[in-house]
Amino acid sequence: MDEWANGRMGESWADGGQVMMGKREIFVNCLHMSKKLCTFAEFFANRSKVSYSFSTYLPYYRRNLRLAFPVMLTQLGAALVGLFDSIMVGHYSTADLAAVSFSNALFFTVMVYAMGALMAITPIVGYEVGKNEGEKTKERITALLANGLIFTGLVTLISLVLLGPCIPLLGMFGQDPEVVVCARPYFILIVLSIVPFLFFCLCKQFLEGLGNTTVAMVISIVCNLLNICLNWVFIFGHFGLPAMGAAGAGLATLIARLLTAICFVAVMFWKNDWRQYLVGIKRNMLRWREVVHYVRIGTPIGMQSFVEAFLFTSSFVFIGWISKEALAAHHIANQMADMTFMLATGIGAATTIRVSHQLGKGDLQAVKMASRASVHLCLVMNTIGAAIMIGLRHYLPYVFTEDEKVVEIACTLILIAGLLQYSDGLQCIGAAMLRGIQDVRVPMRIAVFAYIGVALPLGLVLTFPLGMGAKGMWIAFVLGLAIPAVCYHVRFNMQWRRMSEQKTGESK
Repeated sequence: MDEWANGRMGESWADGGQVMMGKREIFVNCLHMSKKLCTFAEFFANRSKVSYSFSTYLPYYRRNLRLAFPVMLTQLGAALVGLFDSIMVGHYSTADLAAVSFSNALFFTVMVYAMGALMAITPIVGYEVGKNEGEKTKERITALLANGLIFTGLVTLISLVLLGPCIPLLGMFGQDPEVVVCARPYFILIVLSIVPFLFFCLCKQFLEGLGNTTVAMVISIVCNLLNICLNWVFIFGHFGLPAMGAAGAGLATLIARLLTAICFVAVMFWKNDWRQYLVGIKRNMLRWREVVHYVRIGTPIGMQSFVEAFLFTSSFVFIGWISKEALAAHHIANQMADMTFMLATGIGAATTIRVSHQLGKGDLQAVKMASRASVHLCLVMNTIGAAIMIGLRHYLPYVFTEDEKVVEIACTLILIAGLLQYSDGLQCIGAAMLRGIQDVRVPMRIAVFAYIGVALPLGLVLTFPLGMGAKGMWIAFVLGLAIPAVCYHVRFNMQWRRMSEQKTGESK
């Protein structure tokens, strides 16, 4: 039924000469183990009696995973770069680790807004791909790419305007003076890197809309490996170069992101199927209807991403008021949570692609099944992630640092981060489902209420007046993210029923 995703699950593997259970069987068992979690999630989404048949969902698992797996590797690669940044910088000095944490908190607030805005490209392009109207579709997609460049330029300019003034003001956030000194050169370098990075995001989202998630994976893996190698060279000072600490990590990031943009341009020109969209860019440029459409869809998505990032960014600032050890521990727990969140965003990206394609075809049943399959997959992934984090919480902090004060705090925070996996994963998939049907304004309002209206003030109360410290903020994360985790799925189910009733009425 779906020409965008076919393939087989995986081959058997061996260990110690004995053939073990194949990947497909392991995947089947994991899904059966999480059946109760799946039905629990669908209870909130459908508010009706839930039935589950693995054989019915299996084709949807396969198609979703075929798209999601490369995105997972792409996102996981990005998280691993951040992880290696933290590990290497943490072994250089605690002050440099706190500087990277503080700088990234400020930077990612704006960058997440920009990345969220550019996510609008995937469902808009995907919907046109699903319609499949021949030359008309080709011309329409070319126009979307051309004006996507303009939209990306506007988003990049806004990002630089917001981040630039922060450079001389880093000392005004109440951080340790030693941390501010280390943070400034690192922050300048990562701000510069946002230009090639957002161009990379444009190309990635466009190709995902076409149904291709592999190219971004390959480019990301190559450039991320380069980034890690350059980290080792610049942070510690090898091959005759001076040790740069946090600034070395920033320089490595800038070089790697420049390379990702260059690689994408090369690939787009090299592949005939994609070059056809580049040929017509000039004549389709400045179609303001397309730009406005991107703004209408992208701005709410960007704001939704922004308020979530603002919650986490604020937590870095507030926890930095406690001590640099608490801030470093908070950064470690956040890094661990990011690793599993990257898997959820991979499934989410596949969900948006599948939903937008099926919506373009007018197949609402496939829209529903693909969305539910993503919920099931997310629950399996997050169950595994939570088990690892909770089970290894006493050992994981030592990967980042040998400071016993940091390790003691981090153990508790990683435990709470493990509990966060379910609400965080479900809200991620719910938001992706709604993006696929281009429903973005109500989810933005839900996000503002949950993150700014509930989680942030609750976190402040638990952290300071009630004296719970950093763990108080993490408890607020768990409770705050549970709100969109439920509301997004209820909203999607309501919208799906509305579209079904509308389609039924039109067919009569």
